[in-house]
Amino acid sequence: MLADFVIQNVSEVLTCAGPAPRSGAAQGDARSIRQGALAADRGRIVFVGFESLLCHEVELRPGATVIDAKGGSVVPGFVDPHTHAVYAGDRRDELRRRLAGASYAQLASEGGGILSTVVATRAASDSVLRSEMRARLDEMLRCGTTTCEVKSGYGLSTDAELKMLRAIADVACQHAMEVSPTFLGAHDVPPEFRHRRDAYISAIVDDMLPAVMSERLAEWCDVFCEAGVFTVEESRQILEAAREVGLKLRMHADELAMSGGAQLAAALRVRSADHLVFVDEEGARALAEAGVVATLLPCASFYLKLGRCAPARLLIANDVPVALATDVNPGGGFSPSMPFAMALACFQMGLTFEEALVGATINGAYALDRHGRIGSLEPGKQLDAVIVDGPAIDLLRVGGEAVRTVIKKGTVVHARR
Repeated sequence: MLADFVIQNVSEVLTCAGPAPRSGAAQGDARSIRQGALAADRGRIVFVGFESLLCHEVELRPGATVIDAKGGSVVPGFVDPHTHAVYAGDRRDELRRRLAGASYAQLASEGGGILSTVVATRAASDSVLRSEMRARLDEMLRCGTTTCEVKSGYGLSTDAELKMLRAIADVACQHAMEVSPTFLGAHDVPPEFRHRRDAYISAIVDDMLPAVMSERLAEWCDVFCEAGVFTVEESRQILEAAREVGLKLRMHADELAMSGGAQLAAALRVRSADHLVFVDEEGARALAEAGVVATLLPCASFYLKLGRCAPARLLIANDVPVALATDVNPGGGFSPSMPFAMALACFQMGLTFEEALVGATINGAYALDRHGRIGSLEPGKQLDAVIVDGPAIDLLRVGGEAVRTVIKKGTVVHARR
């Protein structure tokens, strides 16, 4: 077979190959190949295996790119299935106040939190939204993320939500990273509708969803199902309307308290239920039976000082597939790094390294319905990969420079000098 891109001299390839999503004992099946090599042609993998077999099975095209991993390791490009990477404004003053003891609820009651970002995002120009989103994606790419989801949700009006989604689409067309867009008009109730909740839900269903679909600006619809935000019944109404117009479903669930979000996610068979900090065993069983992915966001628990994390071991014990994400956002998602999310998942949630890697790759790809072409290193899939400068577990060295090279569709898109 012919190849125009080769990675050789690899101490270990963790392919994460095989069926998706992984759950239960299979969550930790990262599928290691020692002394391996990879080859791709026109962005698609044609060979993954022992380097000793490479020369027998692969013929290089003239001018092929050959990368020496120098004894490092290779893992699939990270898939980040929950981010809010497009917004304007700066809430680091709130971070200082949280560090001094203020709660998230207190800040929100004083006009901070999501609504302060709504004010800044509504006022921002298109060019500002695009340039700031691009810079955030650049940071994520340098950390090894090759595919991510990006939500709207800081507009909370038809015009402002469309402005955000258009910014996502425009940046996605120009950036090396693959982006999956999500409509999150149900992120909060804006001040002008604070005493007219039903009117805002009608605006989402009757105005925003048709406008989003008329321009084909989103793949997913998300709802923040939480006490004080959107109730279970309100969330159901919005998500069912979104499904009717052709959007796939995902949702924020049980982040700040038990809200019934996990049960709703199971009832609607959404693709992904996210956060789940307060999910219990009954909720976990419902998610497993419905085939819903649990996308966990340890960075959010860390930066919001919630005092607890999602019960990852409970979810895995109940055969719920676990994915990981950064939750990049202005108030509680200050890290662009999937390796940091993996480290927190290991040391605060009790995952093994392999379980965290599967959560950051093939299960993340499944959470975005892209597992057929990304998330693992196997023939026929895109060559989206990260070369690690040493053993793959060095990704957990927070602050270290473990990511040496990032590859998207068989092209180097970042290389550390």
